Amino acid sequence: MSRSILRKDSTAQGVAKQRLIETLAPPDKRIINDPYADRFVIGASLIKLMGHKFSVWLTKMLAPGFHEHLIARTRFIDDLIKDRVAKGVEQYVILGAGYDMRAHRLELPPSLNIFEVDQPEVQARKRSNLPQELMNADNVTYVSVDFNHQSLAKQLLAAGFDQSKPTVFTLEGVSQYITKEAVESTMKELAVLTQETSATFFISYVDKCLDENPAACFGKGYPNAVKRAEAIKHFSAKVGEPWITFYTAREMEGLLYRYGFSLKENKTLAELNSMYFTPVGRTLPEDQIVKLEHFVVAEC
Repeated sequence: MSRSILRKDSTAQGVAKQRLIETLAPPDKRIINDPYADRFVIGASLIKLMGHKFSVWLTKMLAPGFHEHLIARTRFIDDLIKDRVAKGVEQYVILGAGYDMRAHRLELPPSLNIFEVDQPEVQARKRSNLPQELMNADNVTYVSVDFNHQSLAKQLLAAGFDQSKPTVFTLEGVSQYITKEAVESTMKELAVLTQETSATFFISYVDKCLDENPAACFGKGYPNAVKRAEAIKHFSAKVGEPWITFYTAREMEGLLYRYGFSLKENKTLAELNSMYFTPVGRTLPEDQIVKLEHFVVAEC
């Protein structure tokens, strides 16, 4: 793989910031709870002072629905992991783990072997901010991979990955930052790891419509959709993490099929709005729907 598949620190911090904001919501209104997010967010004390409503309002001024989009993605994966564990999955591999804390905040069974894959410097930063007393700390294995020189499959196997055990892999919020060749190389490695057992693979991707027809990536009536799309891409490039790779649904399904995975689900905030936000009285109107990123579940 010619480039790292792992998101950089500013992206990891940005996602952790939205998890922190959501955690500040009243328990009966929040979609996810991440009691560790504040450890990875610059300015966490100020965000806590502002509170949930004001922080969401500020995000809405920049891009309506973007907070809910990221939180829906988090919740969707949370639910997927809990469902697959209940059905007998024995291993969980978090690709590009960044500041992901699912291993510790979801109350997963201690029998689940969890592998967090990332660059050594990112892992060092994360581990230096972890609390001393941490749930499931003993069943997490940190796998450092330099993708320019090392094989993901070889590093996981060396770390104790068992090819005979059913496994779930997640690659969240990464594919837009890397080349299509890098994404395909990752899937090729997963195909090697899953030859002897069943596996579930989650991947998120940005819809090609963001380049070709930006208005189609948002709900009807979304304010200044084309300008917002350009602003999102501009901001990502400005912080050194440009979005360079986009897919159509057909392209993604074909890529998964090529490496032995069959598509099971492909959702956006448009579908998850009624699943997660309506039950707690926070339904988003159509003109605040962001559907530029797809959340895909595949199995082999």
